[in-house]
Amino acid sequence: MKILGIDSSAVSVSAAVCELGENPRVIASGFLNNKITHSQTLMPLVESLLKNSKTELSDIDVFAVSAGPGSFTGLRIGVSAVKGMAYALGKPCREVSTLLAMAYNFTLYDGLVCAVMDARVSQVYNALFEVKNGTVTRLCEDRALMIPDLKAGLDEEYPDREVMLCGDGAELCYGKFGGGRIKLAPPALRYQSGTGVCFAAADIPDIGAAALMPKYLRLPQAERERLAREKENAK
Repeated sequence: MKILGIDSSAVSVSAAVCELGENPRVIASGFLNNKITHSQTLMPLVESLLKNSKTELSDIDVFAVSAGPGSFTGLRIGVSAVKGMAYALGKPCREVSTLLAMAYNFTLYDGLVCAVMDARVSQVYNALFEVKNGTVTRLCEDRALMIPDLKAGLDEEYPDREVMLCGDGAELCYGKFGGGRIKLAPPALRYQSGTGVCFAAADIPDIGAAALMPKYLRLPQAERERLAREKENAK
């Protein structure tokens, strides 16, 4: 089964074409971290991967996307692209947690993976995963929390465990409480990737293009500000 995986959840953008099944393999992959808007980079990246791997869009059996958490605009771009391609071809979609997809960068690592994305205002989107013998096991649900609360939780629940920080919020967290048992993933493995989306999607059920939607953990900033104004005016 050929799967096209897309991640546009943060500053970087990535896409990959992979073969899933008995002998999984990466057919093509691409990654950009140049701060150019995903509306300009995502589809040219996908088109380049398909062209250079001599893969037709119609050859893709399943379309997968990191549906959240992440940047509100970035998620909408990625999800909209996948919905459009899948709907046009009548193919199924699979929605993947951005944080889970990152954990699949570490299938050769046995240990605790802490996926973190910068959610601004001293918050991160986070989930914890146990990786052992190539198997990724989720330890908590995706969540938004303050950085000090993440540190306190790691100290309380896993005081003696080595922790691998990954994601676009990894450097931020490492600067706050890294060192010793808290490790910073190397740049080549640190960020979201289309290949991670593909392999994380392997055991996720198919849905139709119409059902695919971004998964936000917080309201957009404009909505939060509106609610704050309404609360203030109601006093």
